[in-house]
Amino acid sequence: MKRKKATIHQILLEKQRMLKKKGVEGDSMAAKDDFGTTKYVIHAEFEANGIVERPDVVGAIFGQTEGLLGDDLDLRELQKTGRIGRIKVEVHTRAGKSYGTITIPSSLDRVETAILAAALETIDRIGPSEARIRVIRIEDVRATKRKYIIERAKEILETLMEEEIPETQEITEEVKKEVRAKELIEYGPEKLPAGPHVPFSDSIIVVEGRADVLNLLKHGIKNAIAVEGTSVPETIIKLSKERIVTAFTDGDRGGELILKELLQVADIDYVARAPEGKEVEELTKKEIIKALRSKVPAEQVINELFAKGKSFYEIVKEREQQRASQQQPAEPRQTEKAVEPQKETVRETKVEVKPPAREEKFVKPIQPPKAPELEEFKGWIEKVKKDSTAILLDENKNVIAEIPVRDLLTSLNDKENVHAIVFNGIITQRLIDIVSEKGVKYLIGARKSNVVRRPIDLKIITFAE
Repeated sequence: MKRKKATIHQILLEKQRMLKKKGVEGDSMAAKDDFGTTKYVIHAEFEANGIVERPDVVGAIFGQTEGLLGDDLDLRELQKTGRIGRIKVEVHTRAGKSYGTITIPSSLDRVETAILAAALETIDRIGPSEARIRVIRIEDVRATKRKYIIERAKEILETLMEEEIPETQEITEEVKKEVRAKELIEYGPEKLPAGPHVPFSDSIIVVEGRADVLNLLKHGIKNAIAVEGTSVPETIIKLSKERIVTAFTDGDRGGELILKELLQVADIDYVARAPEGKEVEELTKKEIIKALRSKVPAEQVINELFAKGKSFYEIVKEREQQRASQQQPAEPRQTEKAVEPQKETVRETKVEVKPPAREEKFVKPIQPPKAPELEEFKGWIEKVKKDSTAILLDENKNVIAEIPVRDLLTSLNDKENVHAIVFNGIITQRLIDIVSEKGVKYLIGARKSNVVRRPIDLKIITFAE
């Protein structure tokens, strides 16, 4: 009797070993694990009330689902045909119990995969221990593949567009762009983007940003420099005292704010703006030339912009209307009698809007010289009229130097104790700023031009106005 029981026990152990062996064999058969055909992945977790190992779990899955779902959904057959991939099991042991996860790749449809997943939850023993398996989720691998396909397709398309042979026009533009970028220089301590002619050009164009400078370079304008921000750099302020400066800003609110700051802190001579609503960086060559030709003297903009609150474009429109009214031809002749009245009308219009009246309006802050002061320097004035020289006088009316008018600005740096300057030339804002720094009290010249600010302790006298 004891021998029979021992035999039965041996048979049970042998059967268990066979099941484990079958599980391992099935696992190894699935080692090929081709995820290329995988549609879904079943994720499950298990808990066993005892110590079990990976082969025990695999053997339980194959052994307890065998014949449960029929031949069509038998795990061994499905794995042989490649419709079920390699079963992956991870086991952890803690406090005499085993825990782990089960992953099963499936190329079945969603219904069959769901049935197979539900069948896993019917397993109640793993090896000699009671166990419980719960399906966490079923992952749709194709969704991940679709996402990968989209991202990879974007990369391939970008590479294709970069390597594609460009058109002739594109090649030309690319070459021009590279040449313009090499022409661009950095000027001043702030390293402002500028055209190659800025260091030595008598006149410069102040724009807002690097892109504006590049666009002007593209169209052959090489004396532009960028402010690069809303705060005007010290380099721009210094240049404005030495050069003829045109502020060229965008046609938006930002351009208006930068223009107002430039007019307040720098010595701007002219103002030009892009067409309303446009930026300098997007203008064509024709639009750039038209905008620069329509520039307005800075003193007029200061008066109209700050005192009367007009916009730059209103100032330009008024100038165009006045210019049109001055240049408007007479109406086509209808009869001989109609000719004379039409001519008379045009003549009257010219008289009403002639430039001297406008000039007098803007120079109004500078008071006209008094006769005694003209008489005081009369002899020197008559002399410079004949010789076209500049005479530098000290406080006692003694001649410090007589120099050509063209050398006046450069020679002032070497002269001391200059009380008065008499010359047959035009008094500019730049000259006023320089002589004011040297402490000159009298500046006598033929005419004034673009004068906006006058120091309190400097008297400006003109003898040709």
